[in-house]
Order: sequence, then structure tokens, then C-alpha cells
Amino acid sequence: MKHLISLMLLLPFSLFSQNDLLAELDTVAVDTYKSAAFKGLKIVNFESTKMVSSKELYFVVSHRFGSIETGFEDFFGLDQAVTRLNFIYGISDGINIGISRSSFQKIYESSLKLRLVREKVGGFPFTIVSSSNILLNTALDEVVLPGLEFNNRLGYTTQLLISKKISEGLSLQLMPTFFHDNYVAINEQHNSQYVIGFGGRQKLTKRFSLNFDYGYHLNRADISPFKNSLSIGVDIETGGHVFQLHFTNAQPMNTNGFLGQGTGDWATGDIFFGFNLSRVFN
Repeated sequence: MKHLISLMLLLPFSLFSQNDLLAELDTVAVDTYKSAAFKGLKIVNFESTKMVSSKELYFVVSHRFGSIETGFEDFFGLDQAVTRLNFIYGISDGINIGISRSSFQKIYESSLKLRLVREKVGGFPFTIVSSSNILLNTALDEVVLPGLEFNNRLGYTTQLLISKKISEGLSLQLMPTFFHDNYVAINEQHNSQYVIGFGGRQKLTKRFSLNFDYGYHLNRADISPFKNSLSIGVDIETGGHVFQLHFTNAQPMNTNGFLGQGTGDWATGDIFFGFNLSRVFN
């Protein structure tokens, strides 16, 4: 398993070096590339192919309230909120690193995002980005789980993000995803899990767009109570920044969480309201 994880984390670097992408970025005129398919770093829950520019630092505050199904008992989820704080830095236009902390399971997470190829006018038809994460779940309790070791707290994610700008207003993205949790609460659930994600953005006006993403889990245990993630949101562009408002059936915001531990159900109104707010430092 250690060799598999090492291979998973090294794969983006291998692909990146094989294509010599940094050299390509230095020699090809910027105006031959299509404009970004997405304005936010996330579509809703899933990562988008948008990158943080070189030497920019993004501070992203993500907030997810509790289920609105509880009504006034928890003031439509206000009393059961989850928050994630995320710093993302652009080493270059095609290499981003990040670190975050989420109040859901007190998770600390590091991230690496690499742009492998970029959609061009009259050229390559897709933008392809790899996204990899390592997380540490500090909420696991040694009293409840005797024999708990540090390794049990770790989880991993790797994704290939493939986007296409269909028109000036419409962008679509495909996200084949692998994630692994060293500890899973359900015995029948495989530690390694696979998801095919779909997402899109439809521009409504100059400053507003409608976004959605969905993750189809390929090997969820039959007895699992968790659901496939479905999220719908609105992007609002304000002065060069993007403010995202959304509804989703998964309260966790880490990839392993919203894909593997989403509990909500759109059919019963068991959904969560949230937002992403970013601040850029140059």
C-alpha cells in the first residue's frame, strides 16, 4: 500500500516533466490560450481547473451550515456549522500548493495542484490539471479506537480534472477521482474508493453564473448510509473576486469527506447551505 500511495503522489510529477510544460508556458503566447473555464478555484465541492497565478496567495474561507431540514430547532443549520480555512500559493502559473484546516473531524490537509496542459484556440481542446491531497484526521479518539496509530489518521486523494470551454458562457468538467482512507468506520467499505465526477458552469450575466457538480461513487459498500454528492451553486464576481453560494447534500468540504461521508438527501430536503469566500494577496 505504501508503494501504491507513493506512485499515486508521484504520478502528477512524472506527467508534468514528460510534457515539459513549464518550457511550453515560457515559449507560447498567452493570447493563444482560451480564457479560464471557471472563475472559482472550486466548481462547488470539486476542484476546478482554475489555478492561482504565480506568486499570488489565496486565503479561502469555506463555511457549511448544518442541514436546513432541522428548521427552527437549529435555526435551519446555523447552530451546526462547519468551517474550513485554506491557504493556496502559486509557485508558478501551473504549480499551486496549499494547506488547510477544517473543523469537520479536525482535519489538516496539504494539497498540490499541477496544470498539465491548457486548452488552446485552434489547438488542444481541453485543460487538464492534476490535484493531490494528503489529510490528517485528528478527531479520531484512542479511547474509542484502542490500538489507534498515527497511520490510521491519514487519507489521500488524487484527481484528474479535465475541463472544456464549450462556449463563452458554458464550461464543463470531468473529474475521475481516487481517494484512500487508512481508517473507515464501515468494515465492508474498501479503504480505496473511486468516483467519477461531473461538473459545469453556465454564465447567466456578466457577474453571475450557475454551477453544479456531482460525484458518482463506483465502489460504495451496500450497507453504507452515505450518498453521492450533488451540489448546486451561484458564483458572484465582485471586483476581481468570486463569492460562491451553494446548496449540497454533503457537509464535509475535504474531498474524502464530501465524496465518502455525505449524509444528506435532496429528496427529503436534508441539504446544507454554504459559501466560499476568497481574499487574494499579491
